[in-house]
Amino acid sequence: MNEDGSDTPRPSGEVPEFRRIRSEPLPPQRESPPRRRTPDGREPAWLPSAAARRRRAALLLSGFLSMLVLLASGTAWSVTGWLSGQLQRYDVFAGLLEGDRPAAGPHGALNFLVIGSDDRSGVAPEQRSELGVGHVEGRRSDTIMLVHLDHDRDHITVVGIPRDSWVHIPGHGPHKINAAYSLGGPGLVVQTVESATGVRVDHYVEVDFTGFVEVVDALGGITVCLPEAIHDDKAHLFLEAGTHRVDGVQALAFARTRKSAHGDLDRIDRQQQVLAALLERALDSRTLSDPARFTRFLETMLGSVTVDESLDTAALNQLGAQLRSIGLDDVTFTQVPVDRIDFWTPTGEVAVTWHDQHAVELFEAIAGDRPIPSGAPPAEADFPAPEEVTVEVYNGTGIPGLGARLRSELLESGFRVPATAGNWTRQDLAETLVRYSPDRQDAAHLLLESIPNSRPEEDATLGGRVQVVAGAGHTGVAVPASAASPAHQQPVDVGGRDTVHTRTAADNVCR
Repeated sequence: MNEDGSDTPRPSGEVPEFRRIRSEPLPPQRESPPRRRTPDGREPAWLPSAAARRRRAALLLSGFLSMLVLLASGTAWSVTGWLSGQLQRYDVFAGLLEGDRPAAGPHGALNFLVIGSDDRSGVAPEQRSELGVGHVEGRRSDTIMLVHLDHDRDHITVVGIPRDSWVHIPGHGPHKINAAYSLGGPGLVVQTVESATGVRVDHYVEVDFTGFVEVVDALGGITVCLPEAIHDDKAHLFLEAGTHRVDGVQALAFARTRKSAHGDLDRIDRQQQVLAALLERALDSRTLSDPARFTRFLETMLGSVTVDESLDTAALNQLGAQLRSIGLDDVTFTQVPVDRIDFWTPTGEVAVTWHDQHAVELFEAIAGDRPIPSGAPPAEADFPAPEEVTVEVYNGTGIPGLGARLRSELLESGFRVPATAGNWTRQDLAETLVRYSPDRQDAAHLLLESIPNSRPEEDATLGGRVQVVAGAGHTGVAVPASAASPAHQQPVDVGGRDTVHTRTAADNVCR
């Protein structure tokens, strides 16, 4: 899988064109739309083309949530009619059969599907390189978020859906979820998400984030936090660990890079962090109290938003009235609990699979308008490094070469195995044994976490030694990312994301 998701198969048929109807009333107290032109009529050299600005699909939800929250303020209340007219609209739900859709949720609750396209058509090669967005053709949903507004309108829940999730796309079979857009447009994206989650989608919002860089810069930049350094040549991002004030270009790269241990899962975390930072800046009194700054912010943001036809002026007015008291503490972020991030598909791609039980629990809570279940924040286990663990290996089965294979896997993972594998006293073991003396529990813990379906056996006579006896069910060795050395990290750990963990927008803001 490459940086831009190019492993997603291209549809063989022609991708349908989606008709979007847009009206363009003028903003309040302005005689004409602003024009960013030089005296001779040309766009300034520093301004990317309109096509390039339309392709900055990084933070899909920021504009939408900012729009709702700003509508709830007294400053924004007078411009809802103009705001509604600026939005592009598309009949997303046409053709969806009522009998094939999930049941509607409790009265008053609303679910928004927010996506963005990674379409790069019309962007010059040098512009693609400058923005670090790659050169993959076609259209896919670069990021997918399910946004739930509870019936009391006092809380918003944002669920990030990994774009590489392996799901069933109606009419097309198993695919990565981000292929639904290219295969059938917004309607098929809605149908796919509803089928995978069991949650009925009430409204659709698509954001290509025209002028995202300008929005961040207009707000004076945002603050982001990094637990570890990121150096990504392709995204043009070079940040050390710590807190950074970033401009629009850096914020775009920060939201898109995959150069971290858990790829798309970390990417969702970063996008939610940037969203929280944008919300904080957008809610800043200096933005709300300055009409010119507020209008520029909305103009830049709204030109890149497409919504379903039912999200009209009346609906926006109603939402604005209902969300007047929403603040950063009332916006909760989470993402779908995952089981594997290294699932090899039948077509030879690497995809993400969801955790059956915990994902179902999450989406059932969303569909039922109930508080989502949440576990404790994931913590890194205190493991020794594999290089600090010396192991004796034995074959406890009649399978020729199984002990040698296990020894090779342990060596490749960084463990010290000085002797060749021997034969155990029994040859009928079904499960792999991890045998250890009482003073080597830390080493045994690491081995048990690294060898699936293994079981512990404490033996006080071992005198500081650790033994691994291969059983017939042995499948391999995968060291947890928190313990693996850089040379032996295994891309199988999901970083504690197999259960639901939540953070508010206030928690995500760097202080």
